[in-house]
Amino acid sequence: MPEAEIKRLMKHLGESINETLAESPRINERIQEIRDAGYEIFLVIEAKVGFSRKDTEDSETIVRQNEPVRLRLTQEDAKFLKSLKISIEE
Repeated sequence: MPEAEIKRLMKHLGESINETLAESPRINERIQEIRDAGYEIFLVIEAKVGFSRKDTEDSETIVRQNEPVRLRLTQEDAKFLKSLKISIEE
């Protein structure tokens, strides 16, 4: 598949994710609760998408279901989660 086609497909995926988040009543309700509490809010979600051709074996792009997922959180991320009463393990 040409690189331009992959970029087009990735762009469509990103647009679909953004639309889904923007149209989610649950997310919008939680955001409004934070605003009602007197806070400004911005939401940044970063997604990594890995892919490989079906005819190649690239084990680095395969995420196994039983493997733990590790997130990198900044101090600002941790502070924000704590303000929402979400605890994180170190």
